[in-house]
Amino acid sequence: MNLQERDKAVIWHPFTHKQSSPLPIPIIKGEGVYLIDENNRRYIDVISSWWVTLHGHAHPYIAEKIYEQAKTLEQVIFAGFTHKPAIELAERLLPLLPGNFAKIFYSDNGSTSTEVGLKMALQYWWNQEKHADVNHPKRNKVLAFNNSYHGDTFGAMSVSDRSVFTKAFHDKLFEVIFIDTPSANNIKEIQSVIRSEGNAIAAFIYEPLLQGAGGMKMYEAGLLNELLTTVKEYGILCIADEVMTGFGRTGKLFASTYAEAQPDIICLSKGLTGGTMALGVTAATQKIADAFDSSDKMKTFFHGHSFTANPLACTAALASLDLLQQENTLHNIECIVAIHREFIEQLKHSTTPLPIKNIRQMGTIIAFEIDRGKDEYLNNISAIITQRALEKGVYMRPLGNTVYLMPPYCITEKELKLVYSVILEIITSI
Repeated sequence: MNLQERDKAVIWHPFTHKQSSPLPIPIIKGEGVYLIDENNRRYIDVISSWWVTLHGHAHPYIAEKIYEQAKTLEQVIFAGFTHKPAIELAERLLPLLPGNFAKIFYSDNGSTSTEVGLKMALQYWWNQEKHADVNHPKRNKVLAFNNSYHGDTFGAMSVSDRSVFTKAFHDKLFEVIFIDTPSANNIKEIQSVIRSEGNAIAAFIYEPLLQGAGGMKMYEAGLLNELLTTVKEYGILCIADEVMTGFGRTGKLFASTYAEAQPDIICLSKGLTGGTMALGVTAATQKIADAFDSSDKMKTFFHGHSFTANPLACTAALASLDLLQQENTLHNIECIVAIHREFIEQLKHSTTPLPIKNIRQMGTIIAFEIDRGKDEYLNNISAIITQRALEKGVYMRPLGNTVYLMPPYCITEKELKLVYSVILEIITSI
């Protein structure tokens, strides 16, 4: 049997409808922006393999650092032990984060990083109220955005939009107060909701400026700042889910940097290791950490993962930070932003009518909707575009009818313009 047949016999793939999806393409090698299949066909990975690959595939510098670490220490329990890569990564991350963070808690992916953030915030109030007067208002509600996506574990699903991703589990998810992302038309109404519920809300979790899996929806930094300011008036803890937006994707190192009001907790993963290994981070301010520093053992944060702070993953993250902070990488990010902007203008002013709408950009990410069928994840146009792009050597995976680009930072202008030409050819033919 070939690889596809062997795969079909034993593997269950994520987000994949079993009966209608084509067999997966066996990839045998990665090289920069390219994925290379068993027939030596090369595909430009213009979505960074689910938004994780910052510096390109099989980066030799990251690989060498992982190899060196693997010869020394590959894994150790992180309760009762520590190690240099975890300490160094925390020391390097904390000064880079927006706001005033004091502690790093490690997990192993984006969903678990948000799960940790939610548990920290809820237990923060539980620890505060454990011996409080019974008449003290309970802080046990969570505020989140409509159209949000924070992961696939149960806490993360609970604070995500009730959608196709969560439908089978709605009766098992905890109650959440959902609000729309802020706009000039609704900000006063949203603030009114917060004022009416504020004393009962423990935390507000949000994707700053860009809602990823919900369809690359974007909103303004000034309005986020206004919303966060109101939220903070009530002492509500703010959890920024920067799993996707972190490490330069929005043009700045973190999307939260665009606002003045900063989160109390920030969640990171995806690009954290340059897409090389699984690792999650939840950073907390000193105020959060202090609520767990007690002689009362019941105030311990009882959470952990077998591979918490895995030395290899921490080493990969350190290597990725080395590359990210190099001058040429920062220059490449600026170039991608500028070249995207030119393509956006080309789309907006096309002399040929194009079946697209809502063209938008944030940093290295651009997106638009194909104006065919419903604006939803299950729109079949996604599979059509993916297949046609693959035939032309480009890998895209639209979110339903939302087409987006989020390339690795090593992509060249020539490669980007090739991707643009493929997109134009496909959407013109629809």
